[in-house]
Amino acid sequence: MHLEDHLGDILRKGREAKEIPAAAAAQAAGLTEPAYSALEETGRLMGQINFPALGAALSLSGAKLERIAKGWLPATPELSQWCELRQITTQANGITVHCYLAWDEVSREAALFDTGWDAAPIIKLIEENGLVLRHLFLTHMDEDHVAAMGAVREKFPKLHLHSNSRHAPPQHRNRANDFLHLGSLRITNRDTPGHTEEGVTYIIGTWPADAPHVALVGDAIFAGSIGSGRQSWDLARQKVREQIFSLPDETLLCPGHGPLTTVAEEKANNPFFP
Repeated sequence: MHLEDHLGDILRKGREAKEIPAAAAAQAAGLTEPAYSALEETGRLMGQINFPALGAALSLSGAKLERIAKGWLPATPELSQWCELRQITTQANGITVHCYLAWDEVSREAALFDTGWDAAPIIKLIEENGLVLRHLFLTHMDEDHVAAMGAVREKFPKLHLHSNSRHAPPQHRNRANDFLHLGSLRITNRDTPGHTEEGVTYIIGTWPADAPHVALVGDAIFAGSIGSGRQSWDLARQKVREQIFSLPDETLLCPGHGPLTTVAEEKANNPFFP
């Protein structure tokens, strides 16, 4: 799987966060403005780039930008550690998105994290594994993450909804320090706004055989990048540092787009965190 954001996407996001024109970024990179604009558009290198200067101009790590330019990808996690966790990928409108299903191996109680575009593969997975879907946790309310919510709730009418949206009924809103048990699994939440005001990360702990925590991060962070700072770029970075990078290094990060990664991988390789 390729990264959700190629090098040019990362540079564009960094430039938008700094609110500087392409000409200034091009000068820092040592490129002509047309060459720099082509780089942002395609992600392909056009000649030599001064990565340290470009990173400094965009408040990104130049060394990590260069690593991504040379083809960095996170190591593929060994998912057999979490045998009751599945990634479900759907596509529509040119957007590929992941949602995730987790369950307790004994009780067969399950929780869904976002819905993606299509309920059919979710329902199929639940039926194939003899699961009882108890909870739907929403990381944020962007269409690609919640498009199948109506169909999922129609199929499972007793499903309990969890959201940080201020528009959600009070009984469905997350609260600080909330936790619940899904059989032996323990699920908590941490606020991660910035991409959207209702952004939240869910953490699943107490896996069998002491497998590392799993964090369902939505669009708060991707392998090598972050979601656009529609609410606030500064807040988005701050919350990743405080709420996600404070998790153990071996924590599996399950983003809404792109490959799986870990806290350690992103600390070492994500250019948004110099």
